[in-house]
Amino acid sequence: MRQPVHSSAAPAAIGTYSQAIKAGGAIYLSGQTPLDPATMQLVDGIENQIHRVFRNLQAVATAAGAQLHDAVRVTVYLTDLANFAKLNEIMPQYFREPFPARTTVQVSALPRGAAVEVDAILVPPQ
Repeated sequence: MRQPVHSSAAPAAIGTYSQAIKAGGAIYLSGQTPLDPATMQLVDGIENQIHRVFRNLQAVATAAGAQLHDAVRVTVYLTDLANFAKLNEIMPQYFREPFPARTTVQVSALPRGAAVEVDAILVPPQ
């Protein structure tokens, strides 16, 4: 059974998708961009964007009854791999060891001109 998850503390979906889906004991978080959920506007600066993405993901995880430290897999999309070091600096503020498996890729563009997007798969303790 698939159960959609919604949090008003994260940006509303801007397409035909759910913020997350719970299925088979796992929670699949859709990619979050650095939109401020109150204004639906992009935050400025790469550091602020990375923090905003993780705060948005945490809001959806919380709505699903989980935490980001329940992540087993994370995919990061950056428009510039020069921001990879900043991502690595900030990420431990939201995840704890053992860190999730992760893939980071550079993409040519992201929705609304964002510099970063992150999705995740969570498996909370049963």
